[in-house]
Order: sequence, then C-alpha cells, then structure tokens
Amino acid sequence: MSETPARLWRDLVAASPAHPFVTSYDTSGNRVELSPATLDNWVSKTANMLVDGFGTQPGDRVAVALPLHWQSLVWLLSCWSVGAVAVPVDGDAFPDGAQTAVADAARLEAALDSGAEEVVGTSLHPLGLPLKEVPPLVLDYTTEVRAHGDHFAPYALDADAAALEEPGRSWTGTELVAAGRERAKAWGLTGRERVGVVAAPGTPLAVLGGGAALLMAAVAAASPLVLAEGGPGEVSELAQRLAMERATAVLDTSGSGVAAVAEGLRELR
Repeated sequence: MSETPARLWRDLVAASPAHPFVTSYDTSGNRVELSPATLDNWVSKTANMLVDGFGTQPGDRVAVALPLHWQSLVWLLSCWSVGAVAVPVDGDAFPDGAQTAVADAARLEAALDSGAEEVVGTSLHPLGLPLKEVPPLVLDYTTEVRAHGDHFAPYALDADAAALEEPGRSWTGTELVAAGRERAKAWGLTGRERVGVVAAPGTPLAVLGGGAALLMAAVAAASPLVLAEGGPGEVSELAQRLAMERATAVLDTSGSGVAAVAEGLRELR
C-alpha cells in the first residue's frame, strides 16, 4: 500500500512524540518549540474543525495563505489527514473553488473576496494567541480550533488522489512522500541534523516552492526544523539563533548568506 503524508506523519509522532520537531522564531525574536506530540495536537484539532465544523470532504480544496510558520505546517498536515487538497497561496491570488481559506491578517480581505465558504484568520502569534481584531464573516483560528477534539484518526485515503496544488501541477500523496524522501536523501538528512529554514518576513509558503517537500523531508528523516525570519541585514542575529539551536544545515531563501558566516553550517540547495 502506498504511503500518504498523513501516515508518514503518524509514524513520526508514534516514534518520537516528545523530541523537538519545530522551533519557530518571528522577527521580534520570539521563540516557540513544539514536539511532534504538541504539533499533532494542533493538527488533530484543526482536522476535527475541518470535518466537524466545516464539513470538509476528501477532495475539497483548502487555500493556505500563510508564510512559512509552524501553523502553516499544521494546516498542511491537517488537510492531508482529512484528504483535502492544500493550495498554498502567493500574494492575493486565491484559487477559485476553495471550500476553506485560511489567511494571516494581511490577506484576510482577499480571502473574503475569494468566494470560499469558510474564511479563517490567524494572528500567527508564536503562542497561538487570537487575532486582535476579527472582521465580519471571519472565524478566528485560535478561538475556533480550541473547541475541537485533541485526537483525530486520519482517514483511509487514496494515496494517488490529489493532495497539493501548486502553479502548473498537482501532487498526489504518493508523490509528496516520494519527493520528501528524495529531498531527505539528496540533503543527506539522517535525523541527527537540525535544519534551519531562513525566509524573509511574511514570505508566502507558496513562494518557497518546496515548502511541502521540505516538510515531508523533515518528517521522513525525523530531522527537526528551525524556522527563522530575517534577511541580509540580520545575518549576525540569524547565525546566532541557528548556532544556539544547534542547526547543522540551512535552507536560506532570504538571500542573507547566513551559511557563509555560521561555523559548521551546511547550506542546502
């Protein structure tokens, strides 16, 4: 039987529930660390919200207008747990026909104009605090999701059904798992590494181009991720954060050049 992203994730949670998996920094230096078990609690709650709250069915499309952030990883994993198709959004170009759209505060107006049946807003606060202001017809993610159950058993899904849509192509679950394994092998990830991911503030998940494959590579290799926002003017701070987190490899999409100044840090391409 072909593997699905949800099955690969469940295997990681079962094998290493308490080890750090995602450490996330924002531009202010606020830090939050989540284990697979903690992240999975958010995944389960979000999956239950999609199914019980929004009536999401396998094959429904969910527009994900979020930057690279621990919550964007939650939304990808939740979509794949219920068989929904995740559609990362670049800018305000929301897809037609999405049943649900989730967006940060800057893109909520575009999400409301997208025609999605459900629009969810998130503050992206490191600790998951609610939005300061909730526009009409928008559900606050933090407030809404906390009412849903802590456990969710992923559906028995067709691994060859669509799981992700990017401009120009659609990925099945089987293809995502294969891409993740291939990326982990190409990068030499064995689970002993901590992979730093540096992106300019607010960079959409869609712009990273390999956001889903990156997540799948980390899941397949059980390699923890360190997510940091920054750019060329913050290379010293970025290097210090990655060193403090004991990152051994970095995927730098910001152009900061942090790998060149951080001792022992291998650059991934």
